[in-house]
Amino acid sequence: MSPSPARRQLTDAREIRAIAHPVRMALLEALAREGPLTATEAGELLGESPSNMSFHLRTLAKYGFVEEAPGGAGRQRPWRRVPVQHVFLDDSDEAATAVATQTLSRHFAARAFERREEWEATRSSYPAEWRDASFVFDSLVYLTADELDTVGREFLAILDRYSGRGPERSERPEGAYPVAVVAHGHPLPRSPSGN
Repeated sequence: MSPSPARRQLTDAREIRAIAHPVRMALLEALAREGPLTATEAGELLGESPSNMSFHLRTLAKYGFVEEAPGGAGRQRPWRRVPVQHVFLDDSDEAATAVATQTLSRHFAARAFERREEWEATRSSYPAEWRDASFVFDSLVYLTADELDTVGREFLAILDRYSGRGPERSERPEGAYPVAVVAHGHPLPRSPSGN
């Protein structure tokens, strides 16, 4: 089993806002999947201009999400994602941080929905083993706050077993695909009967 990945708790509204942007989220994902990219390469991949990518890369670097990778200079300077997972609390007593985390949560949810829509539109192009292995589930269970916290930690522990696999093909088994795993756990409003 691989060790748990390093995690950085995001608590500052400025750093949360730095990633709460659809282009920056897509850029971080591209760096995680492809490895180091120049602004030009990132722009080609994401359909954005190199100057726009350069701006977003500098913003992400300012808050410690990306860093310059070795092997380039000037416009051919590659950037890489800092190998740390970022976590944030959905709740904060500070108004600016609360707004930033709500925005980031909405962007994550929208991105998860886009990915799921893309999967549904393209699933027939995947081998049967991948179609059979994919899953979606929706459960309604009654939990305490402590139990919900435990469920979240157990999901993370499962995913941590595979966290050492990055864009380098040598880091993962033959035939591995990038896989999006999204889980949400939150209380629902009580029904009129109190359930």
